[in-house]
Amino acid sequence: MAEKGTISIHTENIFPIIKKFLYSDHEIFLRELVSNAVDASQKIKQLASLGEYSGELGDLTVEVSFDEKKKTITISDNGIGMTEEEIKKYINQIAFSGATEFVEKYKDKADNQQIIGHFGLGFYSAFMVAKKVEINTLSHQEGAESAKWICTGETDFEIKKGTRKKRGTDIILHIADDSEEFLNEHRLQGILDKYSKFLPIPIKFGQKEEQVEDGKDKDDKPKYKTVKKDNIINDTDPIWTKSPSELKDQDYLDFYKTLYPFSDDPLFWIHLNVDYPFNLTGVLYFPKLKKDFDLQKNKIQLYSRQVFITDEVKDIVPEFLQLLHGVIDSPDIPLNVSRSYLQSDSNVKKINGYITKKVADKLAELFKNDRKGYEEKWEDIGVFVKYGMISEEKFDEKAKDLALVKNMDGKHFTIEEYKKHIEANQTNKDKNVVALYTTNKDKQHGYIDTAKKRSYDVIELTGPIDPHFINHLEQKHEKFQLQRVDADVIDKLIDKDEKKESVLSEKEQESLKEVFEKAINNKNNSVAVQPMATDDMPVTITLPEFMRRMKDMQATGGGPMMFGDMPMTLSVAVNANHAMTKKILEADTDDAKQKLAKQAYDLALLSQGMLEGKDLTDFVNRSVELSLA
Repeated sequence: MAEKGTISIHTENIFPIIKKFLYSDHEIFLRELVSNAVDASQKIKQLASLGEYSGELGDLTVEVSFDEKKKTITISDNGIGMTEEEIKKYINQIAFSGATEFVEKYKDKADNQQIIGHFGLGFYSAFMVAKKVEINTLSHQEGAESAKWICTGETDFEIKKGTRKKRGTDIILHIADDSEEFLNEHRLQGILDKYSKFLPIPIKFGQKEEQVEDGKDKDDKPKYKTVKKDNIINDTDPIWTKSPSELKDQDYLDFYKTLYPFSDDPLFWIHLNVDYPFNLTGVLYFPKLKKDFDLQKNKIQLYSRQVFITDEVKDIVPEFLQLLHGVIDSPDIPLNVSRSYLQSDSNVKKINGYITKKVADKLAELFKNDRKGYEEKWEDIGVFVKYGMISEEKFDEKAKDLALVKNMDGKHFTIEEYKKHIEANQTNKDKNVVALYTTNKDKQHGYIDTAKKRSYDVIELTGPIDPHFINHLEQKHEKFQLQRVDADVIDKLIDKDEKKESVLSEKEQESLKEVFEKAINNKNNSVAVQPMATDDMPVTITLPEFMRRMKDMQATGGGPMMFGDMPMTLSVAVNANHAMTKKILEADTDDAKQKLAKQAYDLALLSQGMLEGKDLTDFVNRSVELSLA
């Protein structure tokens, strides 16, 4: 039976190419070989179900083992097996996929969605880590003889009589010196946990110790003993393979803890289950987000027929939903030969659109059926909704009536509800409805208090996406403006063209301006003396709304970088009608006038959180001095 021959390929350099370039990560070899073993097991199950195999199926568990001394890794299955002729056909002709031929042959009979391999190169990933590979196999076919294939990573191979007595295949890898890192229990366990955690056939990797009850002690308390059990690394029936009607909320929560053991419970979830015009299953969870939400990406795991592929789901899942957690599984997502990078095609675009629609529908359902619960979740949901509205036109159409704002009284409104809520009192001379907002209610408390004295409403926009969301709202809503509550004096933020009279003469106003300019001594700042309400602050410092927005957007990675390099330009508004300004003008000396002016200016800086270092120390010392005067 012994035979020698040459593998049918077109280049002598194919193995160096496989070793270096076929896959981006060498650990993929184990995913590919285990997936092949699962395929072989699925095939024998399907043949049995079709009546084309009458033998006992037996235990179909796939076993992964290693021998550190012999420097081997073995992947064994009890699947369909191969004859000598099938080895020549499927192994010796690189990229001829037995899975592809099997699917084609049984396309009208078998459940081909369970067949993983379609590429024909997966087996050869073994040569990325092995200097020699052996296949010891026995076909399911009646009367078949065991066959053994041996190849040392060159184009020569050897086929001879095998030693396997039971149906199935052993793949034995003789590990190369530069890949001995894989001869390690923890390393192999980690790879199996990563790629094979939900494969549909049990995967055994050694044994593990467990504590089991072993009778009672003299105090009638349970005793325990340590026993060894097979270490089955996978759940063969994960929840995304089931119908939602079979599952309870606790099932979804338990599965979430399996995926993300140290995370808080999710807010809610969406079960994906569609078989036309593409196949897609999965569960997507809305997590409780942290402020550094960018770090939360890459939490969605992509599977193909329960084989983990990647957690880089760009293009399949819209960018704004990549903050979600969970699993999606589709055999219709095209992958390149390494299965590691997604290719853009019509199915991917359809799946992207479907996921967007499902998320929008789920949010609309929550909003309609449980408005109070929706509002309670808004702090977490809001990031997704706002991000989606900004980045996806179609999602914006669906979500525009689901976006909420919250005012300082803790009340939530949709955008249209809020416009109606404030339009009577917050419409300016140009008929624009002006919404006032705060990004930090503690630092901007004084400005909020001033707004409240005018019976103006203030909303909180404190999230990382809000600087961009503000611009989006103004673009989408005509005659609607948003002004940060500390962006200008209150009467200019909502300019109703109501003239206030100044108690100071023009000459006194000019004199007061000169005093402040000398006291501040900063050419980047502009000083203006304005008539305001007597209970407004003596000095109000603002950064123009445009400049403030650009800086806020730059801080979240979306604004022009040039604004970060520009000097801070502040607008200093001196209240001509405040008692303190009159006191400044009546001071005995120029030094006394400038000291009081500087104190009023520093007080305004302090209210903005902008007073620090030596200036803060000088302010404190000056305050003590003035209190004793």
